Amino acid sequence: MERERLGSRLGFILLSAGCAIGVGNVWKFPYMAGQYGGGAFVLIYLFFLVILGLPMLTIEFSLGRASQKSPVRLYQQLETKGSKWHLHGYACMIGNYVLMMFYTTVAGWMVQYFVNTARGKFTGMDPEQVGEAFGAVCSNPTTMMIYTTLVVIIGFFVCSFSLQKGLERVTKYMMLALLAIMVLLAVHSFTMNGASEGLSFYLKPDLGKMQEIGMGNVIVGAMNQAFFTLSLGIGSMAIFGSYLDKKRSLMGESLNVVLLDTFVALTSGLIIFPACFTYNVEVGAGPSLIFVTLPNVFNNMPLGNLWGTLFFIFMTFAALSTVFAVFENILACCMDLFGWSRKKACVINCVALIILSLPCALGFNVLSGIHPLGGSTNILDLEDFLVSNILLPLGSVAFLLFATSKRGWGWKNLMAEANAGDGLKLKNWMRGYITYVLPVIVLALFVIGIISYFSH
Repeated sequence: MERERLGSRLGFILLSAGCAIGVGNVWKFPYMAGQYGGGAFVLIYLFFLVILGLPMLTIEFSLGRASQKSPVRLYQQLETKGSKWHLHGYACMIGNYVLMMFYTTVAGWMVQYFVNTARGKFTGMDPEQVGEAFGAVCSNPTTMMIYTTLVVIIGFFVCSFSLQKGLERVTKYMMLALLAIMVLLAVHSFTMNGASEGLSFYLKPDLGKMQEIGMGNVIVGAMNQAFFTLSLGIGSMAIFGSYLDKKRSLMGESLNVVLLDTFVALTSGLIIFPACFTYNVEVGAGPSLIFVTLPNVFNNMPLGNLWGTLFFIFMTFAALSTVFAVFENILACCMDLFGWSRKKACVINCVALIILSLPCALGFNVLSGIHPLGGSTNILDLEDFLVSNILLPLGSVAFLLFATSKRGWGWKNLMAEANAGDGLKLKNWMRGYITYVLPVIVLALFVIGIISYFSH
């Protein structure tokens, strides 16, 4: 069976960036920038994106393109006989399933908030009621299941057409719309009264704030965000490498994906901070920024319903672009492993993922008594912990070691594959850094991540 191909270079870049661009870019990056001293954090983040994200992404694309297989079969194609590298391929496949077991719920929230904002459901609510509205969304098992199931069905429906006619075509339009809406929202934010305060908070380096938090913490925070933003380590990116021809070198293509991912992260801060400062809203923590803070902001804004609806369309697109990309990975693994047709793989996985997504969707209501990691943690926290703190960092180390070591694929093969075609090339002087230093940095992040998770 001949390997499917992507129709265009733009399709490849938007697909890969779509996989990387998710909900984390939009709320986590601005909130971390705010917490860790604004502009200085942004600069450190960009530095780590280049020295961590870029080489790792290049390696994943190279392994995909060289093997022409999905992550579950990639190692068999490239490893020497009798070695055990391919076991990581199965971990990649499992990782993609676990990621989608909770990400479908998050995407479901975005769709639900888009529908509720468009219908004017938050209009006239005071801040307390808006806060309670998110609690009400989570505590209703029926709507949680309906929206999660809807996301799964839409995802597999899009992927059930051929690669070019389904995933590539839909993602292309969706990502271009996402970028256009972002620019529109950012320009609108600049016209608000608190724009200059918000922007200086976001972009001006605040060294006092950094010293207060501790330079070490800021550096680790920036490293973490740079590493996790590209979802490396479970083959989510390798799959798109396998659909590529040899016309372009892979480091150049990786740079384009990194730039697009960064553009979205930076622009979301430009959208969020001016609004927060205009309406005296706490720029603080995590998901509540999107589901509690911003609906309050839109309530106070002229044409708030319109801007709110646009914002949640953009959030829905950001979430769905990741869902589509990871579903494609899951389908490719099943087609490689079991020889199924694309349609059959879609039907079986659609049913499987609806069932697998239930624990997370019900973890906020019916199963809210379950605290898998102690304290007030829920099932989403457990699934997120498994992917973000264990499978991504350890998977990245496996890819790194395999791609660079003599017992694996080897540096020469990596360079030949990555450098085939026009564009930015891997250089031989990078070998020491990528082979010896990078795996140590990623392992250190893994250890720091585990320690800080259980010590707070």
